[in-house]
Amino acid sequence: MPLPHRSPMSSYWLSSHAYPPETDLSRHRTTPELPAEVDVAIIGSGFSGAAMAYYILKGEEQSSSSASSPSSGSGINSSSGGSDTTPTTPSPPPPPPPSVLILEAREACSGATGRNGGHVKPDLYFNAALYSKHYGPRMAAELTEFETRQVFDIKKLVEQERIECDFELTRTIDVYTDERVAGPVVEAYMRMKESEGYEFAQDLHFIPGERGRAEQVSGVKGALCAFSYTAASLWPWKLVMGLLGRVVGMGGNLQTNTVVLGVEREGEGDGAGRWVLRTERGEVRAKTLVVTTNAYTGTLLKEFEGKITPARGVACRIATSTSGKHEGDGDGEDVGAVEGVGDGKDVGVRLVRPPPHLNNTYSMRFGPQEYDYLISRTDGSIVVGGAKQAVLLDDSYWRDNTDDSQLIPGAREYFTGYMQRHFHGWEGTDAQITDIWTGIMGYSADLMPWVGEVPNRKGVFVSAGFTGHGMPRILGCAEAVAGLVRDRMRGHGQGKDGMQGMQGTKAPRPYWVTKERLEEERDISREYMAGGRAKEGTNTTKL
Repeated sequence: MPLPHRSPMSSYWLSSHAYPPETDLSRHRTTPELPAEVDVAIIGSGFSGAAMAYYILKGEEQSSSSASSPSSGSGINSSSGGSDTTPTTPSPPPPPPPSVLILEAREACSGATGRNGGHVKPDLYFNAALYSKHYGPRMAAELTEFETRQVFDIKKLVEQERIECDFELTRTIDVYTDERVAGPVVEAYMRMKESEGYEFAQDLHFIPGERGRAEQVSGVKGALCAFSYTAASLWPWKLVMGLLGRVVGMGGNLQTNTVVLGVEREGEGDGAGRWVLRTERGEVRAKTLVVTTNAYTGTLLKEFEGKITPARGVACRIATSTSGKHEGDGDGEDVGAVEGVGDGKDVGVRLVRPPPHLNNTYSMRFGPQEYDYLISRTDGSIVVGGAKQAVLLDDSYWRDNTDDSQLIPGAREYFTGYMQRHFHGWEGTDAQITDIWTGIMGYSADLMPWVGEVPNRKGVFVSAGFTGHGMPRILGCAEAVAGLVRDRMRGHGQGKDGMQGMQGTKAPRPYWVTKERLEEERDISREYMAGGRAKEGTNTTKL
């Protein structure tokens, strides 16, 4: 299994943030040397790793504050009306915070999180029929509710911690332009709603295509129907930088450009002790290990080979000469505009007008395996990903491919003229690609993330395999695993297996790492590949 590429392409998020050195933790090393031993080692510094460290340290910080707070009336007993000045025993000092180490193979947040589309979009309906068939309608609703909460949990997090990451709460519009996809999706939606009594989220709104309504509402050419609901957009790299800044401030140790080559247990049997992490810079021993490497999980934990498959994707930024500069965007690239073009003036060559500003985010399904996702930035530029028509031409382009140092063949051509082709009001604009990049996702064999303690590896936890759908799942998964890690450090989880521990979390049961899931041989990720819709009859692991 491969390690992350040494010289990846950059992305718009990674190259245009204009962060000052004191807040840019891309190449940060908290200490010159690696610690010899830590309480918790986390491998990976994307959204999962940063959120994991944040919740571990934040939870311990809050526990210590509660333990050290004096009880009301301390030192004086006034319950009998008299005064009792008998001194109370002072509370012991709070224990020191746990030592938490984050190891990153490359620069911080240089993997999937730093290369995604900036879209926090839950699935309120698309896979509801599939989930209901295999897990039951109640669990299908729970899976939807879990993702829906993440939008508002991220909002709460960035507000509480004052993380400047361009978070915007918005509506998303899922647009269908092909009857082969629209028909089955709408049929399943109507059947579940009207015949089966399934309660979709009240926020979900169906927009039919009669009299061009879907096209008018969405602005997408040829729209047959659409669904809309609440979602969010953000600058993912800035979100993670904000979290890592809080982690380091709470005593966490971040070590970038430190490749973990292998993991093994110190000792054997009942006497086995800490986990030994072999890196290019030496060894680290950890009492607890958390793996948040997503696509690369199978490289470190062999039981995940074939359970989480690397999948290469592509995204780009599109802008016009009228796209305003957003504070912190940096200089970007020259979009090739002629001076004066974009303000509606005739410059003697052609009349170029500014496009309409898109107030929504989008997912667009042009065919059975033709799926794109799109957000509009506050400066008027667009970030769009997908290009499945180009990606899926050859399995070698994407499946088991971890080369994010070069583009997928045909991707640039696919996105050239994209907005002019698909959106009303963009015809005649000079919208063109300013940045284009690849990223490596981790596709789960049964499409569900892997969250919890690994069977037969006491003290090893994972949160990975998000199948290109991590932003509305990761935060809640990190909070769940962080709670298990804190329980283990306090000795509360002793004697419990992974299943017992997960029962006390909010992570949906299909996410849990179980022996049965690891032994399941079927892999449906290829047929699903972010736009191919897994058939309701497909045999996934049942609970």
